[in-house]
Amino acid sequence: MLDICLLGTGGMMPLPHRWLTSLMARYNGTSILIDCGEGTQIAMKEKGWSPKPIDIICFTHYHADHISGLPGMLLTMGNAERTEPLLLIGPKGLTKVVSALRVIAPELPFEIRCMELTEPEQSIAFDGFRIEAYRVNHNVTCYGYNIVVERIGKFDVAKAEKLNIPRNYWNRLQKGEIIETQEQRFTPDMVLGEPRKGIKVTYCTDTRPTESIVRGAANADLFICEGMYGEPEKQQKAKEYKHMTFYEAAEIAKKAGVKEMWLTHYSPSLIRPEEYMQDVRKIFPNAIAAKDGRSVDLLFEEDAAN
Repeated sequence: MLDICLLGTGGMMPLPHRWLTSLMARYNGTSILIDCGEGTQIAMKEKGWSPKPIDIICFTHYHADHISGLPGMLLTMGNAERTEPLLLIGPKGLTKVVSALRVIAPELPFEIRCMELTEPEQSIAFDGFRIEAYRVNHNVTCYGYNIVVERIGKFDVAKAEKLNIPRNYWNRLQKGEIIETQEQRFTPDMVLGEPRKGIKVTYCTDTRPTESIVRGAANADLFICEGMYGEPEKQQKAKEYKHMTFYEAAEIAKKAGVKEMWLTHYSPSLIRPEEYMQDVRKIFPNAIAAKDGRSVDLLFEEDAAN
């Protein structure tokens, strides 16, 4: 199960009832935060989730509304007596940006590790899931992210017995381990069926429509995408400032074949996003104008069916 919470849905500046866009995900004991603008801690507090167990923070880019909340977040983690290392992922320049922000958060009881993205597309593997980053089109270097939880095939007892694989190896093989003895070599593919469908969440913001987003979001269970403007007359403004309209986001969702789309990163001038959704749903029916704190527990297909 992958827990997802869109902590805030605002762009440019926090508002009294709309925090800046950030996403938090939890999977199998690991917590991931994407973007950390001003007010992210308050949004997290409203959700009832703690910043202490965050293991990874990804940044789409380094505009203030996506990173200015980091110093306070780090201080809160430190005050909570965190000692585990924290991994930060972001475009080239991350180390320099974080060092500058840490002028006001200089002493922390945990290590910060920075991983800078340098390629148009990068995949980073973790225990049981991976984070995929792909470059998008904003007026500074900016990335979208996928969180992908893969699911291996079912363990085939009959195959294991037929190959005379000792039972004490079964659990290790099921976890993907390769076992070598003096006499034999056992690999997971000897006892596992075909890989089953996993879970995929795509998050992108501050960009014009790009083919990289269509590729990255392909067949996602949940596509969280910026919709800076709902007003059709602001199409030219979206192009000028390299943002997206609701309708452009819906076209991407349609092309990518995603299951569901949540819009986010609204302009401060956009008071009632829902007013524009009737036309958006003509393009992509399963579209939602997300509000702060919108959450979902994404299950594997077999678990959801039971």
